[in-house]
Amino acid sequence: MTANSREAVGSTLYALRHPPNRPSTKHLFPDNRTMNTVSRALVLTVLAISAAACGRNSAADTATVATTVLVGPEAITVASTGMLATGPALSGTLVAERTAAIRAEVAGQVMAILHEPGDRVSAGTSLARIDDHAIADAWLSARSGVTQAELSADIGKRELDRALKLNAAGAIADRDVENARRANLGAQAQLDDARTRLAQAQKQKDATIVKAPYNGIVAERTVNAGDVVAPGAPLFTVVDPTTMRLEANIPASQLGAIRLGAPVTFAVTGYPDRKFTGTISHIAPSADAQTRQVRVIARIPNAGAGLVAGLFAEGRVSSTVREALTAPQNAVDQRGIRPVVARLRGGKVERVEVTLGARDEATERVELTSGVTRGDTLLVGAALGITGGTLLKVSAPSDIAAKKN
Repeated sequence: MTANSREAVGSTLYALRHPPNRPSTKHLFPDNRTMNTVSRALVLTVLAISAAACGRNSAADTATVATTVLVGPEAITVASTGMLATGPALSGTLVAERTAAIRAEVAGQVMAILHEPGDRVSAGTSLARIDDHAIADAWLSARSGVTQAELSADIGKRELDRALKLNAAGAIADRDVENARRANLGAQAQLDDARTRLAQAQKQKDATIVKAPYNGIVAERTVNAGDVVAPGAPLFTVVDPTTMRLEANIPASQLGAIRLGAPVTFAVTGYPDRKFTGTISHIAPSADAQTRQVRVIARIPNAGAGLVAGLFAEGRVSSTVREALTAPQNAVDQRGIRPVVARLRGGKVERVEVTLGARDEATERVELTSGVTRGDTLLVGAALGITGGTLLKVSAPSDIAAKKN
């Protein structure tokens, strides 16, 4: 009830309770029954006026409430044209293309650890040193054997040459020449055997210095200084980080959508805002009988060494790439029979049926083949449920700050 209405009602009630001093009104109102009837009529009139005033205020308040819904800029998107890539989704674990499990080749005590996990090493870099005293003695013995064998071989050769000359002069018989020849061959054989033993001793001596097989990073150390190791004991793991591979599985039903050399785009844990690329390098010739999944391997260049083995990756094989009108998948309501979008046009929400095309699982966008045009403003997320016909306004950041305050 407005202030004017309240004032009018109050005045009327006061007039009823305090009539003015006038000449007798008996001729107008002969009895109290008539007076009461008039009073009731006036009261009903006042109530009607009050009700009408309240009705007008209620209508005004309703009009105020049903004005405009305010949403933030994160609740809208724009249908745009861009490149849409489609293909099977995949997920798996990153593995270093080259991983070396370095094991002890000789028995002995580990005298020193020269590199720790995380160290970048070059091919031939010494990683650890194993006690070589016994091996060094064996090497010295083998080298001495070679020296002795070389002397014997030299003597045998000279004796053979001398026998040949004497035989030519008729001084000795052919039998003596054959004996000299056999002695020379025996000395040469002993020399070869001594050289083989020296080479083996040299190899064992070299193996006491554990070295990196190629450029890479020490990923793991499984031995400590002072440990006594036997041949075959694990010592280090060295990985080459310049090339990684993504080992993943895809449904057998999507096998026809991939090929060797097909590009792969994926994201990994630890780098949520970065995308990495690679190519399919291997497709298993058969599917798993239980899961109906096919094993695929993608080769991933990693020149900057940003990726590390063991990270979980999710992505997609880009089998086809074309230009299309797309929108985020959360801008499409697919709960009904036909997919629907909530379009904002002229400050009012419109529920529009659309036809969907291909999907890009990596970017979470879907193709819109009909229903909307390029540049249309669409609601996303929770705002997608706003009823059609609702007046809507997109707030600026300053509006949001003012509303919070």
